Amino acid sequence: MKKSRFSETQIVGLLKEVEMGAKVGETCRKHGISEPTYYKWKSQFSGMTVSHLAQLRELQEENAKLKRMYADLALMHHVLKDVVDRKL
Repeated sequence: MKKSRFSETQIVGLLKEVEMGAKVGETCRKHGISEPTYYKWKSQFSGMTVSHLAQLRELQEENAKLKRMYADLALMHHVLKDVVDRKL
């Protein structure tokens, strides 16, 4: 997936700019994005603040860590199960 040239905090700032009364078309032209991109970001980040984004990023990192731990344990379980089956 292509990495956005805008950080999440910049996206939230852009959304806040429109919430404060700026027109969507003008804001999109000013920042060099298309209107569909703006509306996609709005659906993803509307109502979020920078602190919410930090919390979300932290939870995503923890979730990824737990998924890796589960994958390692599941692999170990299957290996041990194969060893036990071969001995019997």
